[in-house]
Amino acid sequence: MEEYVLMIVRTIFLYIVILFIFRVMGKREIGELSVLDLVVFIMIAEMAVMAIENPKDPLIHTIIPMFLLMGIQIILAYVSLKSQRIRDVIDGKPSVIINNGKIDEKVMRKQRYNFDDLLIQLRDKNVKNVADVEFAILEPSGKLSVFEKKKNEGSSADQDKDKDKDKDKKQEEGSLNLPLIMDGKIQEEHLKKVNKTNLWLRQQLRSLGYKDFKNISFCSYDNGVFFIDLKDE
Repeated sequence: MEEYVLMIVRTIFLYIVILFIFRVMGKREIGELSVLDLVVFIMIAEMAVMAIENPKDPLIHTIIPMFLLMGIQIILAYVSLKSQRIRDVIDGKPSVIINNGKIDEKVMRKQRYNFDDLLIQLRDKNVKNVADVEFAILEPSGKLSVFEKKKNEGSSADQDKDKDKDKDKKQEEGSLNLPLIMDGKIQEEHLKKVNKTNLWLRQQLRSLGYKDFKNISFCSYDNGVFFIDLKDE
C-alpha cells in the first residue's frame, strides 16, 4: 500500500516539476518545436517514467538531470538568438521545395521529402493543384509554407465565360486532381479514377513533346490542362 501511495505522490510531484520546466523553457507549439526542444522533451519524459517506475530510487537522481537539460536548452536558445550560424545548426534552415513553379528534386531528396508528403501538405493548405504553386518552403519545424501564383483578373464577362467553361470541364472530367506520374512512374490507379488509360496518357504526352515519361518527375491533369515537371538533370 505504501508503495502505491509513494508512486502517486512521485507522479504528482514530477508532473508539477515538468510543468514548471516546460513553462520556463518557453511557449512553442508542438509543430514548431526545434530538434533541440524535441530531444529535451523526450529525455525529460523518459526520466520521469523511470523515476515513477523505480520508487526506491531517490528523486534527486531524476530532478538534477531534468534541471540540467532545462539549463542547456535555455542557454542554447539564448545563444541562438545572438548567432545566426548557431541558429542554423540547431533549428536548421528553410528549404525551398518549389521555386518559381518548378519542383526542386535535389532539395526534396536532401530533406528525404517525397511527392506524397508534398501533396498531403498542399491539400492541408487547400491547394488542389501543384501547378497553382509559385513557391513552397519547407520550414525547419516541418510545416510547408505555400505561396500560390497570382491569377490574372479579366473583365467580369470574361470571368463568367471562364467559370462556365470550368464548370463544364469539371462535370466531364471530375474535380479531383490526382498525380498521373510520380518519380517517372505512371500511377495506374489514379488513371482509372479519372477514367483515363495508360495509352491515352502516353499519346497526350507525345503530343506535348514528351516522348519518355520516365524523364518526368511529376505530372498532373486538371480541367484539361497538364502540369509537367521534368526530373533534374
